[in-house]
Amino acid sequence: MLASNRPTIQHLSMLDTTASAAAKHARPLPPRPTVNESDIEEAFLRGSGPGGQKINKTSCAVQLKHLPTGMVVKSQETRSRTQNRKIARRILAEKIELMEKGPESRTMLKAAVRVRKKASKSKKAKRKYRALEEAKAGGVVVGNGEDEEDDDDGEDDDDVDDEDEEEDDDEGDEPEQDDAVIGKRERRGGASNPDRPVTVSVLGYS
Repeated sequence: MLASNRPTIQHLSMLDTTASAAAKHARPLPPRPTVNESDIEEAFLRGSGPGGQKINKTSCAVQLKHLPTGMVVKSQETRSRTQNRKIARRILAEKIELMEKGPESRTMLKAAVRVRKKASKSKKAKRKYRALEEAKAGGVVVGNGEDEEDDDDGEDDDDVDDEDEEEDDDEGDEPEQDDAVIGKRERRGGASNPDRPVTVSVLGYS
């Protein structure tokens, strides 16, 4: 008999639903930090590295300096100066907030959320595969193993008996087939040549 507490597909679906509900009720992140335009000094520089001639020949890289703290950041992620300006301001604002708030900053909270999600996903995957392994093992292992061996022996014996019966039936069918063939030969011989000796009548005699 299978174990009554064997995990099923419904149980695995419930685990996924519970994890999704927990993610929805997580604490919301604080708003994105901003930086005052009056506190920054902006410069446009020529980019370097891979990206084609536009990166090396145009001043699309953006460098920002935060005057109150002296912090400097640079962005050349794209070929667009407008996009690099936005990216540079976001990086500078995140660095300033991290310096001021530490673990309570948006950057640190996002990192903590990523770590928790990764750990939860790994744990859920391990639990799911463990449940599948237990379900698979529960469908194969029955009893303590000794009864299973006895049942297997009985099944093997039945299979052998069935094979013996099939062989006996095959052996019993062979004479009937031979008689039919012989009778056919007799009819052919009698129709073509009545005076021809019948070889069947002398079978078994010297």
